[in-house]
Amino acid sequence: MNTMNRRSAIALGMTAAAVTPLFTLATSAKVREYGPTEGKELAPGVRVVEVGTGNADIPAYKSIAIVDVVFQPGAVVPAMVMDNDMVCTIVSGEFTIKKVDKEFKLKEGDMYTCAKGKTDEATNTSAVVGVHRLAVLIPA
Repeated sequence: MNTMNRRSAIALGMTAAAVTPLFTLATSAKVREYGPTEGKELAPGVRVVEVGTGNADIPAYKSIAIVDVVFQPGAVVPAMVMDNDMVCTIVSGEFTIKKVDKEFKLKEGDMYTCAKGKTDEATNTSAVVGVHRLAVLIPA
């Protein structure tokens, strides 16, 4: 076996350090499959499941609630005014999002934001159960 020089060891260590968070992020966004009656019905074919809450270190917010919004294929959440600022991640499925001034398509792994007081509409345009994971920012 050849010995490794210092430059190679540093390069290998930096590569491992850079790649490790990518694997962590890829697995952290996975979602379990939900039963047809889990959570609370938001609209026909759409259910909200609470995942957890935690305190926020962001001065404008006291806490963050994580929820999964589970959409059956073709299900729609009609336009509604957002009660809080949110960061949304598409964990599964494909969606069309309509805001007052724009419309866009998202697929698994994509993110977008919702602002308090703004109107959003979401449609699962895929043939699979779609899930939005929302980080709901609760004001201080």
